[in-house]
Amino acid sequence: MGTKTTSFSFLFPISVLLIFISLFTIITQTSTGSAEPLYTNSRWIVDEGGRRVKLACVNWVSHLEPVVAEGLSKQPLDVIAAQISALGFNCVRLTWPIYLATNDSLASLTVRDSFQRLGLEESIAGLQTYNPSIVDLSLIQAYQAVVSSLGSKNVMVVLDNHVTKPGWCCSNFDGNGFFGDQYFDPDLWIKGLTHMATLFKGVQNVIGMSLRNELRGPKQNVNDWFKYMQRGAEAVHSANPDVLVILSGLSYDTDLSFLSNRAVDLTFSGKLVFELHWYGFSDGSAWVSGNPNQVCSMVANNVKRKAGFLLDKGWPLFVSEFGVDQRGTNVNDNRYLNCFLAVAAELDLDWALWTLVGSYYFRQGVVGMNEYYGVLNWDWNEIRNASVLQKISAIQYPFQGPGLAETRKHKIIFHPSTGLCVVRKSFTDALTLGPCSKSDGWYYTPQKILEIKGTYFCLQVDDVGKPARLGIICMESDSKWEIISDSKLHLAAKTSSGTTVCLDVDSNNVVVTNLCKCLSRDSSCDPGSQWFQLVDTTRRPRLDSSTKIKSVLELGIAR
Repeated sequence: MGTKTTSFSFLFPISVLLIFISLFTIITQTSTGSAEPLYTNSRWIVDEGGRRVKLACVNWVSHLEPVVAEGLSKQPLDVIAAQISALGFNCVRLTWPIYLATNDSLASLTVRDSFQRLGLEESIAGLQTYNPSIVDLSLIQAYQAVVSSLGSKNVMVVLDNHVTKPGWCCSNFDGNGFFGDQYFDPDLWIKGLTHMATLFKGVQNVIGMSLRNELRGPKQNVNDWFKYMQRGAEAVHSANPDVLVILSGLSYDTDLSFLSNRAVDLTFSGKLVFELHWYGFSDGSAWVSGNPNQVCSMVANNVKRKAGFLLDKGWPLFVSEFGVDQRGTNVNDNRYLNCFLAVAAELDLDWALWTLVGSYYFRQGVVGMNEYYGVLNWDWNEIRNASVLQKISAIQYPFQGPGLAETRKHKIIFHPSTGLCVVRKSFTDALTLGPCSKSDGWYYTPQKILEIKGTYFCLQVDDVGKPARLGIICMESDSKWEIISDSKLHLAAKTSSGTTVCLDVDSNNVVVTNLCKCLSRDSSCDPGSQWFQLVDTTRRPRLDSSTKIKSVLELGIAR
């Protein structure tokens, strides 16, 4: 994960956002914690009853030089844990360095000592104010305290070995990239994994261990990947057979293609998950310099070719890092996110957003660095950008999977740029965007008709700039919706006069039809309002608005 800079910040009070999210998300069928070990069933992660558990995580950094979870000088630990749960995340990917588990002189340092050696006196004062019980714990005890607090809020934890030597990640030449690098001794790495797996054995909310973040650099090669990652997996499973074992790929965890013709050989089964990272900057400035439809097609196909194929092979795929500059002005990131959400919904992926962190104690020589990819602001007391959280809210719950087949498979019409779906109040009112939990079930027939499940009604075109409507005469051209453009995210039909139009959304979130835009070549045009993904689901249509997200008063979170 690299440093990003732009020029605008949108802050949103946490108390307001919690109410906002409770109205617009539904988490009723996503486990919010795990009191039992998790397993894999083909491409799905499941509980002991065989019911799918979708990982909807956020990354929390604890691998930098202080070796303390970020933000504890800004807010009480239990408040941060409660915020994570309240925002719909059921899981944290909690990072750690190998030295925490193998270097006794480091692990036994108190939090106070660790901060003092870095000259972070202001952070010590903040810790004494907000988390006085943490200050004189050892670093490993402080890490355990974070895991425990998350468990008290029913938040699952994936222990992520991010680096060996504490510090920011990543570059090709930081010594942490691949087996045999300066700070990446395979035997020490195995020792560290074994220690952490043993330490957290029986800790019920620790459901997985990610063996290494973003393998990379000039030494990377497939043969050593298999040699050492298989050793690491066996070591973790031997020490703690309850946890999922999560393996990352090569080239900053963007490439698992070498698994297409060579399988991992392990002595155990039912515990193996693969992880992938996908950012907008992974493709340079392609999203702003190219046509978004064409770039989305190219990038999504590359992701599916390099990693998505594992789903078809029957392996879970966990996108353990994705994220954007949450100030909202990074065009490259904004366009990427719309495409990412369309693919994540289509494939119903498990994921972890980068990052919870609003600011760092000390990063790359800078004290108090602002993290613009962070969900929280610099002070950790407000949400940086509520619209980003609304966008991802739709993918926080599962669309399909074992134990969730409430009804025959159907589709929802998902709008990635808002995170909402096409909904209706009645059969006569205009269609609008709303929570996907309130969506009807749709069928997309071989005749290319979008009809509402269990009715005679279908989606029809009126005219350019007019609201789309529902009708019952569904064999005319105004009822036939072609999936067009390279991205396959435009839904196009013809008006009675023969004009081709695309489904769109106006400023009031009313579903309308307009002339299709940005289909090819033009890089200055953003097609986001016209991108719709038909998502397969077995969830019951038009679910109740009940949710496991608690109210602000119940949580007791104060600004």
